[in-house]
Amino acid sequence: MSNKVYKKKNKLKKRLRGESAIYFTLFLILLAIPVCNVYTKAILSESNIALEEIKSDIKEQENLNESLKMEISELASLDTIQKTAIENGLTYKNGNIKVVTNE
Repeated sequence: MSNKVYKKKNKLKKRLRGESAIYFTLFLILLAIPVCNVYTKAILSESNIALEEIKSDIKEQENLNESLKMEISELASLDTIQKTAIENGLTYKNGNIKVVTNE
C-alpha cells in the first residue's frame, strides 16, 4: 500500500512541459512591475523638477519685462522728452507742429 501512495506523490511532483517557463515568466513579470514603477516615478520627479525650474525662469523674465515696461513709460513721458530735447539743444516751435484730424 505504501508503494501506491509513493507513486501518487511522485506523479504529483512532476511538472508539465513548459510549466517551469510559465513560473519563470511569472517571476520576471512580478519582479519587473515594481522596478518599472520606481523608474517611472523617478522620471516623473525629474520632469517636475525641470518644470519648476522653467516656471521660475518664466517668472523671473516676466518681472524683468514688467520692470522694463515701467522704465519705457517713464522715459516716454512728455517731461522726460522735453528735458532731453533741451539738453541736446533742440527748440520747441509751435509753427512746426501740424495737427492731423480724422475727418
